[in-house]
Amino acid sequence: MSVKLELYKVFKEVAEAGNITAAAQALFISQSAVSQSIKQLESELHTRLFARNSRGVTLTGEGKMLYEYVRSAMGLLETGEEKLAQTRELQMGQLTIGASDTVTSQFLLPYLDGFHRQYPAIHIQIVSGRSYKVLGLLQSGKVDIAFASTPQESSSVETYPCFKTHSVFIASKDYDCDFDHVYTLEEIAQFPLILLEKKASSRLFLEKFFLQNGLHLHPEIELGARSLLVDLARIGFGVAGVTREFVSKELESGEMQELKTSFEIPSRSVDMCILRDVPMTAAAQRFADFIKDSVVQTQSSAQ
Repeated sequence: MSVKLELYKVFKEVAEAGNITAAAQALFISQSAVSQSIKQLESELHTRLFARNSRGVTLTGEGKMLYEYVRSAMGLLETGEEKLAQTRELQMGQLTIGASDTVTSQFLLPYLDGFHRQYPAIHIQIVSGRSYKVLGLLQSGKVDIAFASTPQESSSVETYPCFKTHSVFIASKDYDCDFDHVYTLEEIAQFPLILLEKKASSRLFLEKFFLQNGLHLHPEIELGARSLLVDLARIGFGVAGVTREFVSKELESGEMQELKTSFEIPSRSVDMCILRDVPMTAAAQRFADFIKDSVVQTQSSAQ
């Protein structure tokens, strides 16, 4: 097919030039090479494409019909090459990111804003989901980049730490508890707890920590949305198990307070995840580099 494509290129040039010599000059090949290409194409198609005359050549009826298709096909190929070049240069393209609503709002928003300002032609799609979901979407190729909390080791996924998170327990400032008291694991477990649903990675991590210390958690309320944890704790329904980094505004304002504890739950990491050994699109690669550079700058400023 590649050989015949070259023949079609010669055919198109001769048809438009109407002259073998002019076509040869435009193609930077010899006249004999042009003539041989036309003869070969006519032989393979079993039809005469050009009529020769003293001024040059003109298309036959069959040649005119073929020319319309060849012109259209060549135009599409040229357009495809142009689009591909534009994609490489980030003048167009699509980027699909998998992340939870919380990670998007609490971490990604400024990066998305900065990237969009720099590359406005790139269409960005956000697929919302918890860590296990977006990692599955990454593995199946449905998202280009996923952001997940402490993803498990995988030979197919490469991770890049973005920020650490810490699990804490908070309550309304007027909740019936002693905020000066240092609570033990057993005492925390006795509160009416408000936790995320069981499939949430932070809930699984919290339960695992308590189980390692011989305690089972029996929450009073289980929810699917992180914001509702704070809302219900705010109106006195209990003590919420939350990620400190995601409730910083509520803690800073004083409307919610963190309970002091005699234990410290190990920190977790929210990582940017990409498929290992799988070529990324130009847009995805640029966004990944954008995140890495921005995170490095943020961490350097904090030190």
